[in-house]
Amino acid sequence: MNEMYAKPLARLIEEFEKLPGIGSKSAQRLAFHIIKQSSKNVKSFAEALLDAKESVVFCSICSNLTLEDPCHFCKDDKRFKYQICVIAEPRDLIALERTKEFRGTYHVLQGLISPMDGIGPDKLRIKELLQRLNDPENQIKEIILAINPTIEGEATTLYISKLIKPLGIKITRIAFGLPIGGDLEYADTLTLAKALEGRREI
Repeated sequence: MNEMYAKPLARLIEEFEKLPGIGSKSAQRLAFHIIKQSSKNVKSFAEALLDAKESVVFCSICSNLTLEDPCHFCKDDKRFKYQICVIAEPRDLIALERTKEFRGTYHVLQGLISPMDGIGPDKLRIKELLQRLNDPENQIKEIILAINPTIEGEATTLYISKLIKPLGIKITRIAFGLPIGGDLEYADTLTLAKALEGRREI
């Protein structure tokens, strides 16, 4: 289908199709939208992409996306270093921070275990989490798993809890006021706050 378009346009469509959740028709709409924009707007968009790619790095401690390493959450001396909240994506961190209920630190997995998508434990930031837990200087007392209750989320939660239990560290999971298949990103602040309060040990 894309071969019917001029080569530069076909290439643009193909690049958009590589994005998650973008099918052929959506990719075509996005490409056509870009073509209709002024050169100034397109240049600004391209510069934003390059700037984000070149400037944003993974925090060497929690694996969050940041401009500085370590990130400001890990450098904050007022946060409880003995408590780590494990989340799947950086956007989940923002959702939890909005509740103003959690004062510990975070660990971002950068995804969930999903065999159908070719994502195994080795592609997540699980090894980095275990390194934090095994470092005696950290003195971690509690791991809070704040992972969406999807099939992938459940598989990831089970995998991580099995690895942590032998270490003798308390593992809790937030109580979800969300339907199965729900998403932390779209939950309201009160629901998330109550979920943090009602976490339970696994």
